Amino acid sequence: MGYETLNVETSNHVAVIRLDRPEALNAISSTLLGELAKALKAAQANDKVRCIVLTGSEKAFAAGADIREMSEKSFVDVFMGDLFGDEVDQFLRIRKPIIAAVAGYALGGGCELAMMCDIIIAADTAKFGQPEINLGVIAGIGGTQRLTRAVGKAKSMDMHLTGRFMDAAEAEKAGLVSRVVPAKKLMDEAMGAAGKIAEKSMVTVTAIKEAVNQSQEVGLSDGLLFEKRMFHALFNTEDRVEGMKAFVEKREPQFRDR
Repeated sequence: MGYETLNVETSNHVAVIRLDRPEALNAISSTLLGELAKALKAAQANDKVRCIVLTGSEKAFAAGADIREMSEKSFVDVFMGDLFGDEVDQFLRIRKPIIAAVAGYALGGGCELAMMCDIIIAADTAKFGQPEINLGVIAGIGGTQRLTRAVGKAKSMDMHLTGRFMDAAEAEKAGLVSRVVPAKKLMDEAMGAAGKIAEKSMVTVTAIKEAVNQSQEVGLSDGLLFEKRMFHALFNTEDRVEGMKAFVEKREPQFRDR
């Protein structure tokens, strides 16, 4: 499938989706977000894909939403059209792990896009921010909610109210990203992590993603019960039998996703 705003490649069970609007620093237009939703859906449906890496360019993961496209829209336009709603819902329905490999600017919608992924690996050049206040609006794809859950109320308020950027070192310290690597090694690191995930049982990988995401939606007692039931349920899989048998026999497990 050809895309206007993306490049998609699949190898070694990993789909790499690269945002490709260099003239706009990968600003998120309705076309880009629509194509991204389609690419993610295709990766989810492809049995050969076991992990997804989402990335941009050296200059920008995505420098925000496409302001030119939005500037002429009215409240009725965005409200009745549910701007970005369907595409974001599709993104969040993806059950395979998604790694964001972020270099350069991840601002506004770009920061929100990264936060919708399961893991953020940042180049030392990365800069994160939610500067929508400078445009007279607030974040609209989860920025006030996900950033607050990731870094806490104080730092989230600081970023949203002042519009300041957070560099990679601060982002790692605050818990927004999982690791920071030299820019030249970003894709190697992201692909290495994706490769590790691809080796695991997809039944277990999917259960982990659902359990961790559940922790962001419910209280502790409900989350603990969900985790325990997932743990119990995995005892009914062939991969659990193989994983424990391989551990006892001191060999690498051969998972079959059953």
